[in-house]
Amino acid sequence: MQLARPERLPDAFLTCSPAELHGLLDGPTLVYLKGRRDPPLFLTILQHGNEPVGFHAVQRILRKYQDSELPRSVWLFISNVEAAEQGARVLGHQQDFNRVWPGTELPPCPESRIMQEVVETVTARPLFLSIDLHNNTGRNPHYGCINRLDPEFLQLASLFGRTAVYFRQPVGVQSLAMSEHCPAITIECGKPDDQSGVDDATRFIDDCLHMHHLPDHDPASGDLILLRTHARVKIRPERDFSFDNSGNDVRFRPDIDQFNFGLFRKGETLAELEADGDLPLTATLDNGQDIGSELFDIHDGKLIAKTDIIPSMATTDAFVARQDCLFYVMEPMDSV
Repeated sequence: MQLARPERLPDAFLTCSPAELHGLLDGPTLVYLKGRRDPPLFLTILQHGNEPVGFHAVQRILRKYQDSELPRSVWLFISNVEAAEQGARVLGHQQDFNRVWPGTELPPCPESRIMQEVVETVTARPLFLSIDLHNNTGRNPHYGCINRLDPEFLQLASLFGRTAVYFRQPVGVQSLAMSEHCPAITIECGKPDDQSGVDDATRFIDDCLHMHHLPDHDPASGDLILLRTHARVKIRPERDFSFDNSGNDVRFRPDIDQFNFGLFRKGETLAELEADGDLPLTATLDNGQDIGSELFDIHDGKLIAKTDIIPSMATTDAFVARQDCLFYVMEPMDSV
């Protein structure tokens, strides 16, 4: 696997589908698009091949400025085109592209070498800011994720929406790596079929292209609702599970993603179990401590919330739940 560095995008990029990209590009592709103003904006799209919001938003932006100059220069990284061809998050022979950026705890691999090369290239000169664009597999509001609490990061988050998440784990993600070099954000734009997510992503990119600078003071009081990632909830690898009430060991409620950024109240049922026993979940803090027994309990064959829990990114996609996590547990921070 090598990083492609074409001088320009093929004309068909403006009209093709995500599945057709692999026929146009040789693989992960980094291209520089000259605009009126520098330093450039860094955009990362399609880290997960089944999350096309960034691709569609960039298409809209490039069509808008097709006959004129971009307001600001752009580094565009088109990531996992091979997975996009198959509409898959990641392929079986690949590492998750958004877990192998500099700072990852995974061993060196072709994907991590690509990301290292991308970072070294785009940071050889100053960057304005970095945006990584994603969809969710579950129902979520559109929100931004930041990895530092500096004013510029908070202002960037408030520009996208009123809700933002601060996190430091998992490592190896794009925004965490880029936060060492410039204000950086991951924007989560709803499910892949959510057209309003493309609208919001396009508007946000266009706003950033026209922005002269990010304010160096915190957003006004009440402008941003900030939550912190408290724990990452994973299903134990030895447990079978489903979201459709089929005869598995653990049968999660099929509407679990409706609670994102809401509340699992104390005593609420998350899943029905074939038999009582050990908890089927872990809930890991940034330091690796498992606090699952503080958050969940088993009673009469049901997995219940032991305390009020704010989930985010809860998914009903079994592959994502196994490969990544079931959901994150959030805790409110002081509103900015």
